[in-house]
Amino acid sequence: MANIPIGVIINGATGRMGTTQHMAHLLAIAKEGGLKLKNGDRLIPELTVVGRNADSIKALAAAHGVKRATTNLDEALAGPDRIFMDCSATGGRPERVRKAIAAGKHIHIEKPTAPTVEEAMELARLAHKAGLKHGVIQDKLYLPGYAKLLFVKNSGFFGRILSVRVDAGSWIFDGTTQECQRPSWNYRKKDGGGLALDMMAHWRYMIDRLVSPITAVSALMDTAIPERVDEQGQRYKVDAEDTVYAMLRTRDGAIGQITNSWASRPRRADTMMVHIDGTNGSASAGRFQCFTQAAVNTPEAFIKAARPGGVDLQAHWEEVPDTIDLLPPFRQLWESFLRHVAEDAPLVPTLVEGAKAVQLADLAYKSVAERRWIDVPELSL
Repeated sequence: MANIPIGVIINGATGRMGTTQHMAHLLAIAKEGGLKLKNGDRLIPELTVVGRNADSIKALAAAHGVKRATTNLDEALAGPDRIFMDCSATGGRPERVRKAIAAGKHIHIEKPTAPTVEEAMELARLAHKAGLKHGVIQDKLYLPGYAKLLFVKNSGFFGRILSVRVDAGSWIFDGTTQECQRPSWNYRKKDGGGLALDMMAHWRYMIDRLVSPITAVSALMDTAIPERVDEQGQRYKVDAEDTVYAMLRTRDGAIGQITNSWASRPRRADTMMVHIDGTNGSASAGRFQCFTQAAVNTPEAFIKAARPGGVDLQAHWEEVPDTIDLLPPFRQLWESFLRHVAEDAPLVPTLVEGAKAVQLADLAYKSVAERRWIDVPELSL
């Protein structure tokens, strides 16, 4: 058995995701003595953190005991590190990833992988041609509630799946009375902003795997809050959508519905709910809990709900128990990618999967522009 160091560049390390998800979990793996491989060796991540502000990136590195910190991405790419993670603003991601591929780095990046499906597939093909491992972050199915929902689906509980409904979003403050919870670039098209580009990435892989692959989309979008206040306290015009509605068809005939908004005050169990109906049963899941109702436990509601006193629609649902202790989603994703690099373990969320996510957003925008249903073609290398 041997301890094997593996260098990882985290570009955008001072951002929320870079610090709390990517850096934190890689450091945790290292602190625990590394990731144990099948042959008994331990893979120990060694980080190079990259950020735009010299003082901030140096302070971050010092606080976490990271030895290598820089504001120069080219300098980092010229070094011996083997993996490149990009979790900085979406807008310039394709250029950064191209540089990393040219430098021979394995690619593991945040979504969306590029602003357009053409660029996203270009990155996938470049990495594949260079013989590099590549992956994209798909974290939601690793959350306890959705992991249970996937377990329910894979068990055959639903029978024939009829429909899937996604109801997601919350109120994002405009910055006048309370601080905005999302960075201002999220609301500027030129910087890679827009709710569809951001969240369709999640809905694509979740519906593809929880139900069946999406084959058609029809969408409607809007900008509900047209003006906001940025991080410097300056007002700016919003030119990206903050509300998305979409209808979907899947390969196996199920109908999908997405309601997603950054301008909605939710009254539901979670800010992100997924509900699936099937001939043999239904399930509803948020990020942490999943409830099922089998056909044999389904009460009559159509007539009873119209009577005084109605019917308790929350009854007759059973919570899916915690059967296994799950690691945090980003920890699971990093362990999978490290194994993919070190011992060629299978990996589902490759850059092709990342391109599929961008594709759904692209086609949703096209549907809005042309006011019609759009077919979703297959993508492959």
